[in-house]
Amino acid sequence: MPARRTVLAAMAAALPAAGLPALATTASAAPAAPAAGALPGGGDLGPNVIVFDPGTPDIQGKLDEIFRKQERAQFGTGRYALFFKPGTYSGLNAQLGFYTSIAGLGLSPDDTAINGDVTVDAGWFDGNATQNFWRSAENLALTPVNGTNRWAVAQAAPFRRMHIRGGLNLAPDGYGWASGGYIADSRIDGTVGPYSQQQWYTRDSSVGGWTNAVWNMVFSGVEGAPAQSFPNPPYTTLNTTPVSREKPFLYLDGGAYRVFLPEKRTDARGTTWGSGTPRGTSVPLSQFYVAKPGVTAATLNAALDQGLHLLLTPGIYHLDRAVEVKRANTVVLGLGYATLIPDNGVTALKVADVDGVRLAGFLIDAGTVNSTTLLEVGPQGASANHAANPTTVQDVFIRIGGAGPGKATTSMVINSNHTIVDHTWVWRADHGDGVGWETNRADYGVRVNGADVLATGLFVEHFNKYDVEWYGERGRTIFFQNEKSYDAPNQAAVQDGSTKGFAAYKVADSVTTHEGWGLGSYCYYNVDPSIRQDHAFAAPRKSGVKFHDLLVVSLSGHGQFEHVINDTGAGTSGTDTVPSTVVSYP
Repeated sequence: MPARRTVLAAMAAALPAAGLPALATTASAAPAAPAAGALPGGGDLGPNVIVFDPGTPDIQGKLDEIFRKQERAQFGTGRYALFFKPGTYSGLNAQLGFYTSIAGLGLSPDDTAINGDVTVDAGWFDGNATQNFWRSAENLALTPVNGTNRWAVAQAAPFRRMHIRGGLNLAPDGYGWASGGYIADSRIDGTVGPYSQQQWYTRDSSVGGWTNAVWNMVFSGVEGAPAQSFPNPPYTTLNTTPVSREKPFLYLDGGAYRVFLPEKRTDARGTTWGSGTPRGTSVPLSQFYVAKPGVTAATLNAALDQGLHLLLTPGIYHLDRAVEVKRANTVVLGLGYATLIPDNGVTALKVADVDGVRLAGFLIDAGTVNSTTLLEVGPQGASANHAANPTTVQDVFIRIGGAGPGKATTSMVINSNHTIVDHTWVWRADHGDGVGWETNRADYGVRVNGADVLATGLFVEHFNKYDVEWYGERGRTIFFQNEKSYDAPNQAAVQDGSTKGFAAYKVADSVTTHEGWGLGSYCYYNVDPSIRQDHAFAAPRKSGVKFHDLLVVSLSGHGQFEHVINDTGAGTSGTDTVPSTVVSYP
């Protein structure tokens, strides 16, 4: 989403099904000793996983050293995961740069307490936070030094399982432009102040208060959330989240690493950990193949075929064939923005039509040879029912271009029914290296073919044609953020038959039931500002297809929308960057 930002700144092998949870303290059965020639489970986490305990000397110095490397390294190769063992730490300010994750190693955020801050600001970009991507905070309790922690981020910067014993400021110092963001399973005792944040999604959390809104603030299952009031102020509030299952996370059980797999919740509200030990299953690290950069796709597949899960340690992984997840309940968990790059036009990751797969915490970077797809959840024609134990895709981010030329026809394809896509940023780059209308060609962002798919926190931007296409029945989206491609050379390049411009979010004419809440799309056609979009949202006019709280924005008049959804909603005009809204459709 970022070129405009500069302009605006100038202006278990068989884990229990989710419906059969075990207490967190339940240990999985010890794995059998590996057969001769088999790959081992467990092992060290590699040089870019840095683990602190309260007695570690000069923690601040190490944090500062990593920040100096990563502060401006938007398309660099460094990847870091910073972990804090349970205990109390004082006087720290962990500033996070690109590709840096920070997390506690307790079972609850309150197990790891920092009297200090975990900070994201935008001094590196002259106070503009709209390019603060690819960083995360998880599973910590913070008592901010001045009472309020600053987390001024944009896309791909999740804030999960955090307890802030104070307030949270989502804007950069000086209240410059900001364009995030996502919070889940967190408790903020004080007030959240988004200030200059243009849009934000908060899920299954608790806040002491919320002040201010710009365009699009969405809440589901959040205790203390402001009341529904879109468009003035632009709050979209759902009392609960229909289905959710929190992201897997690494923790320490005594001196042993394990991965906790939270259980599925329906009609969820509030955190999973606020009333004691969270519920779910616990898997020892010995049941994971701990991957390091340089490993081949063949080895990763051998580990999966052997029955191991995958833990991807920080770094960059080149793949000459797809990594194929065939077994139910498999976990693929990345640390420190581990990055998969498919070479020679292959698909990076494919998931079979099986129950309960969990994909979390990694980045897929398109390769220089066009890939038909980058991530496939379920094969074409997938038909199994996964309602009791869905596959989840969480903090899995996709990028085409920016770090160098990359191409992909369709970035993410969801074929399996009941899949939950919980926070993703699927981005055809608008800046960086290898960027141009044909240089990083990517026609489609996300295509959903499966039925009963739920997206919570869907960020998809800049694709040459449709950003999201939805063919499956009974799909639901809570929060959608989009910008159309900036670099379209002229109107003809984005002409969709007789329709001016490809929709940002298109529901197929064959669909009879679909629902969305809190969806926004912006245009900034900086190559040809005369380009016009008939609408951002396209959907069949049927009683079962419903949308709530939609908006479109023309950024400083660089292109215009003529409607919001289909032929409904006033068009944008002029250079004032004022949203046009539709509260309910049809």
